[in-house]
Amino acid sequence: MAKQKMLVAGASGLVGFAAVKHFHSLPDWDVVGVSRRIPSGLDGATLISVDLADKARCADVFGKMADITHVVYAALYEKPGLVKGWREHDQMETNLAMLQNLFEPLQAVAKNLQHVTLLQGTKAYGAHIEPFPVPARERWPRHQHENFYWLQEDYLREQQKGKNWHWTVLRPQIIFGESLGSNMNAIPAIGVYAALLKEQGLPLSFPGGAPSLAEAIDADLLARMCEWTATSPACRNEIFNATNGDVFVWQNLWPAIAETLGMKVGPPIPMSLAEAMPKREAEWAAIVKKYNLRAPASLWDYVGQSFIFTDLIFAYGAEKLVPTMLVSTIKARQAGFHDCMDTEDMFRKWFRRFQEQRLLPPVGKS
Repeated sequence: MAKQKMLVAGASGLVGFAAVKHFHSLPDWDVVGVSRRIPSGLDGATLISVDLADKARCADVFGKMADITHVVYAALYEKPGLVKGWREHDQMETNLAMLQNLFEPLQAVAKNLQHVTLLQGTKAYGAHIEPFPVPARERWPRHQHENFYWLQEDYLREQQKGKNWHWTVLRPQIIFGESLGSNMNAIPAIGVYAALLKEQGLPLSFPGGAPSLAEAIDADLLARMCEWTATSPACRNEIFNATNGDVFVWQNLWPAIAETLGMKVGPPIPMSLAEAMPKREAEWAAIVKKYNLRAPASLWDYVGQSFIFTDLIFAYGAEKLVPTMLVSTIKARQAGFHDCMDTEDMFRKWFRRFQEQRLLPPVGKS
């Protein structure tokens, strides 16, 4: 049987990086990843530098990909400051244009296109605007707010009319994974904060605010879910929430994170990582040099805007219980996806992976 060929847009991001790595490991698939910057750590995979905002460049690149059969669209444009841009029209229009710039030349030549997986998130339920009833379900009517999710989804629905391909929308909760320089990956953000404390001989204090229940999803698990959506008839033209399958509280997980990083837990010390960490870039660069790390000495190249994101998910500044925003994954289970992961194990996995790859100092060293 001829191999299927996956195009992953956003290969340098959390979801795209994991998806390229996963499909590259499968014998029955070929994969090509595209992103504006070429990520390291995807040895052997086909990677192409493409700015999806460049319409002419997209027409040239994607107009030659006649053999693509599947797409995972995980590209995302975020404005400086991150959160404010989530409700701004120009950011919404940019994200729509990026999808159009890829899809229009691709669809014109990829006559054997079978499936497109599109990534959204819990902002689809208005999580960035107001609390929602728990748990959020995919069958609910759209939350009435403007969002590039709706622009992209409606565009795909319109493009699909009269065609043989199908789409699936995935709505993951907080994603944790391997990519560097991402806007929403707390692993390197926590890692930098912890390394600076450890170098001073200090314990790992939780810098956030009041506790709340949360859900996470491992990027590798989400990549396996992308394989499922690409191949299962049960996923055609459906929307699925995506989580590890359990819930967590940051303060309860903190001892496992500290232990994995070779540290003791200290008393809570509220601190905005977005404000404090950039001022300590020279200290981080010294740590990179001292331990001969592969991690970038530049905090921007290593963490991106993830200090801002980490403040948000840590509920920094919140003095009382934060509203719980959980989603149901029953629909995916009933449709046949049963993969899951213990979230504490997930954090241990990623911090160990960063240590093994010399992206964080090794345990026992200070």
